[in-house]
Amino acid sequence: MTVTLLFVGLLILLLIGVPISISLGLTSLIYVFLTADMSPVVVAQKLFSTMEHTTLLAIPFFILSSHFLTTGGVSERLIDFAKALVGWTHGGLAMAGVVSCMLFAAISGSSPATVVAIGSILIPGMIKAGYSKEFTVGVIATSGSMGILIPPSIPMIVYADAVEESVGKMFIAGILPGILMGVMLLTVTWIVARRRKMPHEPWQGVGHLFKSFVRAFWGLLLIVIVVGGIYGGVFTPTEAAAVAAVYSAVIALFVHKDMGFKDVPKVMLDASKMTAVIMFIIACAMIFAHVLTEEQVPQNLAKAVLAHEPGAHVFLLLVNVILWFAGDFMEPSSILLIMAPLFHPIAVHLGIDPIHLGVVMTTNMEVGMITPPVGLNLYVAAGLTGMSLGQVTRAAIPWMFVLIAALLLITYIPWLSLYLVNLLY
Repeated sequence: MTVTLLFVGLLILLLIGVPISISLGLTSLIYVFLTADMSPVVVAQKLFSTMEHTTLLAIPFFILSSHFLTTGGVSERLIDFAKALVGWTHGGLAMAGVVSCMLFAAISGSSPATVVAIGSILIPGMIKAGYSKEFTVGVIATSGSMGILIPPSIPMIVYADAVEESVGKMFIAGILPGILMGVMLLTVTWIVARRRKMPHEPWQGVGHLFKSFVRAFWGLLLIVIVVGGIYGGVFTPTEAAAVAAVYSAVIALFVHKDMGFKDVPKVMLDASKMTAVIMFIIACAMIFAHVLTEEQVPQNLAKAVLAHEPGAHVFLLLVNVILWFAGDFMEPSSILLIMAPLFHPIAVHLGIDPIHLGVVMTTNMEVGMITPPVGLNLYVAAGLTGMSLGQVTRAAIPWMFVLIAALLLITYIPWLSLYLVNLLY
């Protein structure tokens, strides 16, 4: 009964508009004071000990890297390369938007950063070229959510830390699902664009494609450095994040020279603000998860679920349904930190690979990024276009079904998540 009050209190705070981090921390603290046989000192210790996890150290570095890339003109070069690659097809700019989001996601690890970097350039350009605002916003907001699934992914780091799995394995497990998601979005975009006879860019030849590749080379090289370095055993994911931050700064300042040293303090400040928000959410979520563990909630839940002897397919469907509702109200890092320790032991007992479970959960977070009222990509897209949240939501709903279809394929075809992991590890 007391644990029920914990969740009811959290839901009430979320419904009245209290920020997710404050809701998690305040609910946990009140619960500790009133009902639990636990010292409040433990809560304070947990709050600060969370920041000592070396795995989580990768998050601020990847955030800093994405800010240097956004400010340093890398996103513009990636968009030009994507235009040259697929812009000549039906709905060329929309197709280029999907490809650009995939590429930028592979070097930033952040979904909102991907929407900002690509959307701030492509959304005005697509509208000017004759695309409807609703179609444009729907494509970019949805494609930007791939920043959660395609490695390096910040939510994957959070999941791996929560259940003590390998970040490297999680990253490689996200490659094929990320490509599948991108291909499905490209296919639907092409079909819709062809039926509506949307404009496309003229084909400018192989020479132009090669020139655009050369201009985007240094940004694309970061994908090879980060992913190849991790899988090649050159450095850990945390070290890879630090390398990405330094590399991005060097590219922005000395290679592309699209930003000067006078811009560095602002980039550092913006990255610090985003880092502080995410890390505070993680810290409060860890406190909430600690309270649940102390109260034996994961263990009791596992016993209750296993008592009904569900099959792996039924359990995975249950996971998707629960995460669907959780994504309506909570931020991805909070969901993963709270839900992953609950689902992990049940999945292991049912013979579900923890890495596959992590990819399924991460893909659900991708859907949550365009699900109101907390979907961050909806707010970012609304800010870029001046549209209301309701308008952006309506524009994104058709594309949400594409993500859900991909989610079901990823959920029930474990090969997509595990093939490369088994091949390399």
